[in-house]
This record gives sequence, structure tokens and C-alpha cells, in this order.
Amino acid sequence: MKPMDIKLSQCFIAVDDHDKALAFYRDVLGFEVRNDVGFEGFRWVTVGSPSQPDVDIVLEPPSADPNTPPADKEALEELLAKGLLRGVIFSTEDVDAVFDRISAAGAEVLQEPTDQPYGVRDCSFRDPAGNMLRFNQVRER
Repeated sequence: MKPMDIKLSQCFIAVDDHDKALAFYRDVLGFEVRNDVGFEGFRWVTVGSPSQPDVDIVLEPPSADPNTPPADKEALEELLAKGLLRGVIFSTEDVDAVFDRISAAGAEVLQEPTDQPYGVRDCSFRDPAGNMLRFNQVRER
């Protein structure tokens, strides 16, 4: 059987303030802004790493569906505020330099660079909305 050609195209990160998110993802991480769209009171901003032009990260409201019941919308906003929505893992060739840059920008540090037993050196932060972002560097064996 021939393998299917399937690639990641987009992923979504919930944010509660697009301007703060842009200041972080664009100005601190160095991502490029690829799209900024408003529709029916909602806003979606697409960013991505210049080294991965075919992968987009969409920064969207916690509940981007206008049909979400108010109680569910409130629950999603509360989970985001607590930092309990799923995070994102990025790879890098120099986790220590990434750590220095992001921590110097004032991001909340969750974990300083650490050598993990599963073969990576990693660190983690919270973005301005409270999402956990982890940065991995594969260690030489």
C-alpha cells in the first residue's frame, strides 16, 4: 500500500488578547504575520516561523465558534486563564539562546533549560494568554 502524503498545515492556539499575542509571537519569537482577519466580532491572526513557510499557527479566541453556548465560552475562557489548555512544543537548534531571548522579554518561565532523560534539552514558558510553550533541542548522542 502506498503511504499517504499527509503533512501538518495549521494548528490553533487560543489567545485572549491578539495584540499581546502578536507582541510575543512576532516580536519575541520572530514569527512572521501571515494573515490578520476579523469576522463577526472575532479575530484570527496567522503567524509562522520563516523556516517553516508551509506550517501556520492560528491565534484564535478561546471560543471561535459564534454558536458556542455562553456557559461553554465562559468555561473555555477560565481554562485559558488558568493555563490549562494544551500547549505547543517547538524544536530549536539552541534551546539556551531561545531561553535567554524569551526570558529577557519577560515571559513567565515554567522550566529553565534542562537535559531530559528522553534525549532532549528543553525549557518552557507561558505565552501572554497562559498557554504552555515548550522548546526542545535534540541532544547529541
